[in-house]
Amino acid sequence: MRKIGPYGVETLPQVLVDAPASPPGCRHRLVERDRLQWHRADGGDPAVLAEEFLAAHGLDLRDLSRPAPTHPRGDACGAALYLSAAAGALLAGAPATAPEPAPTLPDLAIVIYDHGPTRTAPTDPATPWWLGPWTESWTPAQHADAVDAVRAAIGRGDIYQTNLVGHAAAPYSGDPLPALRRLGALPGARYGGVLTGDGWAIGCASPETLVEVHDGQIITRPIKGTRPATAAGRAELLTSAKERAEHIMIVDLERNDLARIARTGTVTVDDLFTVRRWCDLWQAESTVRAHAVDGLGLADLLRATCPGGSVTGAPKLAALTHIAAAEPVGRGASMGALGWIAPGRIDLGLTIRTAAADGDALHTWAGGGITWDSDPTAEVAEAAAKTAPVRATLAGH
Repeated sequence: MRKIGPYGVETLPQVLVDAPASPPGCRHRLVERDRLQWHRADGGDPAVLAEEFLAAHGLDLRDLSRPAPTHPRGDACGAALYLSAAAGALLAGAPATAPEPAPTLPDLAIVIYDHGPTRTAPTDPATPWWLGPWTESWTPAQHADAVDAVRAAIGRGDIYQTNLVGHAAAPYSGDPLPALRRLGALPGARYGGVLTGDGWAIGCASPETLVEVHDGQIITRPIKGTRPATAAGRAELLTSAKERAEHIMIVDLERNDLARIARTGTVTVDDLFTVRRWCDLWQAESTVRAHAVDGLGLADLLRATCPGGSVTGAPKLAALTHIAAAEPVGRGASMGALGWIAPGRIDLGLTIRTAAADGDALHTWAGGGITWDSDPTAEVAEAAAKTAPVRATLAGH
């Protein structure tokens, strides 16, 4: 385990704290008190480490079924929590993923924050920003072949659905943090914000709730189904039998995930297949909620919900096994969890529409769910449509 104090950034300058899902009144007032960073190579259980580290700072999340104190012990405001898709796969008992394209990124990061005086943006002249061309981790033809391989596995009965994710990297010069911060302003970015460390940074524009907990209630909002944000696109999404079947399959998976940690008979589905907008795309979202079983702690919550079903497939473990064999590189900062933890509340977004920076490159990921009815060409186009607003924003367009 790596535990370090407030970090010293060399390759990435320090910026105002804007942690995803943190309360609006706290943003730009957060001062780091302590942090934990963990990589899979460090060994141990990241869910247990997270629960114990937070409890040591007065954020006791070992019984989420009961109301928490209004204020934590001490003066911590709350904490940002990030868990990678690879760490989630480890919690699920899935095989090791492909090598990570940005290995400096941790697999677990927790930052404890206090309140300080309100700060303003630095006035130093901005470093000229340059973003080079994107290099994909697989070609469109390889992506299409992977879609066909999933369809073949569905035909054999190995899986029902699998989410495939591609990666791209682009060199840069200058300070990447303003570019990553811009992602949080994209329309529909429910979990917009940044998290930074020594030599790495994550920028998020995710619209999807992985898991939210308050007053003993657990909520997840899976998103599955995409069309262009036009009148015709909305009508097509609402009438697509393929998209609805894919969506309901994931809703059922999420119901089963929550049932593992819920009081018997409390799992319900609200707003099934509601169409919402993210940038220039329509997407279908449902809300699944339940009441936490007595004694449910953060560690068991993370084991039950990570990785999110909408970015794995069904059955989850079989889908993760196929993903590990099919995808050429790891999912890095994408398809994991990122959000805010405070007394009485957990609010973690699923890191879709997310980018990361290391000392050499910016990284993006995008994909989609594959079913028997999937068309390889359409799936490649859908992934490109999802990543286009992120890349354009990073470039400053």
